Formats: sequence, structure tokens, C-alpha cells
Amino acid sequence: MTQSEKYTAAAYLVVFLGVLVYVVIIGSKLQRLQRQVEQLVELVKDKRTDG
Repeated sequence: MTQSEKYTAAAYLVVFLGVLVYVVIIGSKLQRLQRQVEQLVELVKDKRTDG
């Protein structure tokens, strides 16, 4: 493998890892948001039955 091919492969690896980290972060935020929405739905249901 030539030097330029090594640099290209390294650049692709860095970009891939960056995208992977981004997807993991967004996925964890989405899970947290989904839990919060479920809690809000439960609160609304409780308010309706109490009211």
C-alpha cells in the first residue's frame, strides 16, 4: 500500500468513527426523550383520572 493510500484509509476511518459516535449520541438522546415523553403521557393520564 502506498503512502497516499494509507492516508486515505486513515481519513475514511476517522470520518467513519466520527459518524459512528454521532449516531450513538443521537440514539442515546432519542431514548432519553422517549422516556420523558412516556412519563409525560402517564402524568396526563393520571391527571385525567384524578380530575
